[in-house]
Amino acid sequence: MTVTPENIRKAHQDMAKAVIRTPSVFSPAITSLTGAETWLKLENQQITSSFKPRGAFTRISALTPDEAKRGVITMSAGNHAQAVAYHAHKMGIPAVIVMPSQTPFAKINRTRAWGAEVILEGRNLNECEGVVQAVIAERGMTLIHPYNDELVMTGQGSVGIEMLEDTPELDTLVVPIGGGGLISGIAIIAKSINPDIRIIGVEAELWPTMTDMVAGADIRGGGETLAEGIAVKKPGDLTMPVVRDLVDEILLVSEVMIEQAVGVLVEQQRLVSEGAGASGVAALLQYPELFKGRKCGVVICGGNIDPRLLSAVLTRNMARDGRIARLRIDITDEPGMLAAISEAISSCKANIIEIFHQRMFQDVPPKLAKIDAVIETRGGDHLEEIIKAIKAKGFSVTVLSEMSK
Repeated sequence: MTVTPENIRKAHQDMAKAVIRTPSVFSPAITSLTGAETWLKLENQQITSSFKPRGAFTRISALTPDEAKRGVITMSAGNHAQAVAYHAHKMGIPAVIVMPSQTPFAKINRTRAWGAEVILEGRNLNECEGVVQAVIAERGMTLIHPYNDELVMTGQGSVGIEMLEDTPELDTLVVPIGGGGLISGIAIIAKSINPDIRIIGVEAELWPTMTDMVAGADIRGGGETLAEGIAVKKPGDLTMPVVRDLVDEILLVSEVMIEQAVGVLVEQQRLVSEGAGASGVAALLQYPELFKGRKCGVVICGGNIDPRLLSAVLTRNMARDGRIARLRIDITDEPGMLAAISEAISSCKANIIEIFHQRMFQDVPPKLAKIDAVIETRGGDHLEEIIKAIKAKGFSVTVLSEMSK
């Protein structure tokens, strides 16, 4: 294998003017929540908002003049697509990106903005592969694989160099796993610098594909995950042996914890991360006993999250914490009921966001009605105080917005 510490160091030097050396920042909030001294490697502030330009640059830079003339191709639903398009544009190389047909418009537009030809085909990356092979056969383009490529792995390893240069005292690195390119490169360079360092991989519970592959088990994986960036049906044949030999443990994180991690980064750290990018933080939140007392570097591998999805995640987190709640209140349909409810909520210094007065579409007698009130609170204890105040007015109250934690 050509992915060596020496080659990773050379790739890091070569990309100095082509990618951003992103900061590693200490996180007091996550340190307090988990008991682990935590530094965040902000690859969400990289060019195209993910770590992908590192490997893409290293691979594209190695093209022969003839290969560069014929151009490059890849299949990707987002971050890798933008990285290949960006560097191909900068180097004056034609690029074709095959994307699933349901890829969000924002990702398609950002990829096209770098001059790449975008082909929308299939419902997932596996279905895109046939189109890629057909284009390669027709045009002689070179495939820039998202992860199963030694030069891509080499470029991604530069993240590990920077983390340990900036914070040499780290004893644990927490890295998301999709196809395995990022964690493979990081593990090779990090273990060469400090053989005792712990490398912890993180996968979404719905997509434990690297876990299964390393174990020699049938590969599982399926379902809608917030961490779509690491939802890979089949990890790389090149990356798996590195993960098997150098990664100390792979943790699976729940969808709820990924959502909470995205929220913690926004609210506590003022950082926007996509679900895959927040999965390392999710691991610290879900398994604090494994990290307590350790010095952890966590890779925030990407920040490309749709604004509407981010809004929904933050709202759902507030609902879980009781900071936003929807209450259903049974009333008699007579004057003064809404005023009494408003007075009870106001007396607790809570904010009413919306009120729905249901007379016709609920299964209630004609002289009764229901009020649905969406309120903003300071948290669970405050919500209980509000409920007690409403009940003290003689009303029956049901909380409709309780979510699993």
